[in-house]
Amino acid sequence: MSQSAASVVELHGVHKTYRLGQHVIPALRGVDLSAQPGELLALTGPSGSGKSTILNLCGLIDTPDSGDIVLDGKKVNGLDEVQRTLLRRDALGFVFQSFNLVPVMTVTENVDYPLFLIGVPLAERRERVAAQLKAVGLLEHANHLPDALSGGQRQRVAIARALVKRPRLVIADEPTAALDSHTADQVLELMRELGHAEGAAFVIATHDSRLSSRCDRVLALLDGRLV
Repeated sequence: MSQSAASVVELHGVHKTYRLGQHVIPALRGVDLSAQPGELLALTGPSGSGKSTILNLCGLIDTPDSGDIVLDGKKVNGLDEVQRTLLRRDALGFVFQSFNLVPVMTVTENVDYPLFLIGVPLAERRERVAAQLKAVGLLEHANHLPDALSGGQRQRVAIARALVKRPRLVIADEPTAALDSHTADQVLELMRELGHAEGAAFVIATHDSRLSSRCDRVLALLDGRLV
């Protein structure tokens, strides 16, 4: 696959195995993929097919055994742990099935936290957090704790938190699994709108056909290979 300067993230010939005692488990067997700015890319396939491994590699949480990972045109699989951590903090957003909000922090504080970590000045943080909460329709819930919100509202907070630092890439792991159909539709539409508006690429692992059918592109995995 030729490297495209327009791609946000690319995997080239990526292999990954895990050891479980004496057993070697191949998780990925020579995977190539790319995601473009503003694209919602869905990864589908049964449990154990390699979806989570791809998310961990794209999210710089793990490293491949062989092959290359390219983020914004730069090879990143040779980075050390500190460099990967800083790149995750500065350039990536994450949305999880279980929301992963801090329960003792208000909605505003949860969304503000990534900006605080990267040293954005307070006045700018307040402006960006308010704009992001408005974009996800939760400005009136700014001072609520997560426990006071519905599942769909919590996931919208998580999306706001992921996008507030204007990441190039958002990693989403089963983002609609804990939601009913109507709420899942709303959350997906929100990701589409914000992803397209802000030029962030989304790589989404999902078992949810409602979600995958409305993504821009779907890649199916089986036994560590794209099918």
